[in-house]
Amino acid sequence: MTSGAEPSREGWSRRRFFGALAGTAAVVVVPAPASAPGDPESAPTADSTAAKAPAPGAHHPGKDSGPRPLYLGTYTSVDGGGTGIGLATYDTSTGQITGAGTLTGVADPSYLALHPDGRTLYAVDEQTAGAVTAVRLADRKILGARSTGGAGPCHLSVHPTGRWLLSANYTSGSVAVHPIDTSGELGDRTALVKHSSPQPGPGQDGPHAHQFVTSPDGGHVLAVDLGTDTVYTYRLDTTKGTPTEVSQAHTRAGAGPRSLTFHPGGRYAYLANEVDDTVAVCAYDPATGALSIGDPQSSGSTGGTTNYPAQILVTSSGAYAYLANRGDNTLARYAVEADGARLRLLDTVPVSGDFPRQIAFSPDGALLFTANQRSSTVSVFHVDATSGELRLAGEPFASPVAVCALPL
Repeated sequence: MTSGAEPSREGWSRRRFFGALAGTAAVVVVPAPASAPGDPESAPTADSTAAKAPAPGAHHPGKDSGPRPLYLGTYTSVDGGGTGIGLATYDTSTGQITGAGTLTGVADPSYLALHPDGRTLYAVDEQTAGAVTAVRLADRKILGARSTGGAGPCHLSVHPTGRWLLSANYTSGSVAVHPIDTSGELGDRTALVKHSSPQPGPGQDGPHAHQFVTSPDGGHVLAVDLGTDTVYTYRLDTTKGTPTEVSQAHTRAGAGPRSLTFHPGGRYAYLANEVDDTVAVCAYDPATGALSIGDPQSSGSTGGTTNYPAQILVTSSGAYAYLANRGDNTLARYAVEADGARLRLLDTVPVSGDFPRQIAFSPDGALLFTANQRSSTVSVFHVDATSGELRLAGEPFASPVAVCALPL
């Protein structure tokens, strides 16, 4: 074990340890019924007396204002953690968040994703016996859970076709694929791929898959593995749901890649390296799926404390990128130049919280949300469309061990 190591590089139990440091939450807890959470006929839903978030299907980005739904991920098995998926709303003009209860019955829902049709929410169950859970948003009914075939799933995403759910098992160092039917429910796993080569990087005890996403062209799916310092590219058979490896891209030894995001032009991507506290620009070839990782660059951290870059995002215009820095507790702002081929660090702003684990844009890109794990808060920033500058939108919202914020 390396000195001063952050939880995600030391195994699943260390990932969750930081949840025990969190404070209390300001959301209403809805008790779970006695039925098993995986039973679709009796699955728990939010209390009907709690404030209900608007139905996601009513949203037209840029055409409406007022309260919009916000879903919050947490750990349920740590001191100070939540009891399920947090329910809230946010004001699209002010960014103010209002609690609206909790959807109980999902264990350790540390990462959330939305189906392209907006009707179904998916959550990882980040436990030793890892699983993924589907929730129908119209009535917040849990549609059931499926095993990921591994331990500690920490990320999931939906393929653009809406037919496949992609998930990454951190502890096991593997990625899984599940079919999605027309109702949004999940079927039995169609694939499980363990990252067996190359060998783990310095200080690592094995592979640690941290992300599984689809390229903008839809032709490939890419898995970021912190433990092997590798981004794996697969071609996904969209009929069978089976991935075939076509390429590997390697960071420098010990970089610990964690989060990859694509420029909207589709030819470049940006990689956040957790272990060596850097970011890198990557060139992507849509024809082959090959990713070429460039030189490491500064995360913007000051060096006053140990820093672990978490997630990097780029605006829909492709003009700016933002990096969440855990430890430094800042958001770094980059200008994206040369049609996506270059990042230039502009500045950093405090997140007004501790350990920003995950960041997300509102659908219209006007707001940026940060889930701050150690302070158990969610901060909201206004995003200037011209300059990319960030302005804090009021006091952060209290949410137990906040590790994911998904605004709709």
